[in-house]
Amino acid sequence: MTAVTILGLALGMRHGTDPDHLAAIDGLTRIRPRSMNGVYFALGHGIIVILLAVGIGHLLAARFAFLGPWILMLIGALNLLRLLRPYHEPTRHQRPIIAQPVLLGMLLAAGFETSSQLSALILAGQTNPWLLGAAFAGGMILVDGADGVLASSTQRLARAGSRAAKTASRALGIMVVIFAFGLGSAELIGVELSRIAFPLGLTMFAIVVAMRSWARLSGSQPVPTR
Repeated sequence: MTAVTILGLALGMRHGTDPDHLAAIDGLTRIRPRSMNGVYFALGHGIIVILLAVGIGHLLAARFAFLGPWILMLIGALNLLRLLRPYHEPTRHQRPIIAQPVLLGMLLAAGFETSSQLSALILAGQTNPWLLGAAFAGGMILVDGADGVLASSTQRLARAGSRAAKTASRALGIMVVIFAFGLGSAELIGVELSRIAFPLGLTMFAIVVAMRSWARLSGSQPVPTR
């Protein structure tokens, strides 16, 4: 049981690097700039995985699966609008429903069943499914939580006037838009991406961490005012 649980934790961490997670969390942070976005997203995602593992989540997933790709594309559209807006614009108090991270994580879990998630469900027959689901969710929280903290830090530095953070934020914003529209469209037309999800996610994760680390290490060089 211990070995299977550790494997479930590893699968959860691997699942946390999937490109739809990274696009959703980074995109969400531009709409709802909070450092806990990644943790809440992973919790919502983990709830659905646990329900699937214990055999009571299939009806829920089947009913809401169609929303997953559309929500991801909506994130892309909202982030495209954010890229066109200057940082000094006041943030609105009213947030769209898509900005709720737990709900977003649940809906994307129903709409995107990747290979690691399916592997965890297969393992559920060999151990306590509640324990396995919790281990899987814990792995996601570690990766997605760290991603959320880094994303929030970059946005905070950008709003404070850091030139490096502004550059990193804009570059990552463009990447989020491309991935959100690309992944959402692929799911809608039935293109199978499970074989490339892991290397694509790791590559994207490496780029994200590198750019955000560069933004932090570059300090806060304010953009000169005119």
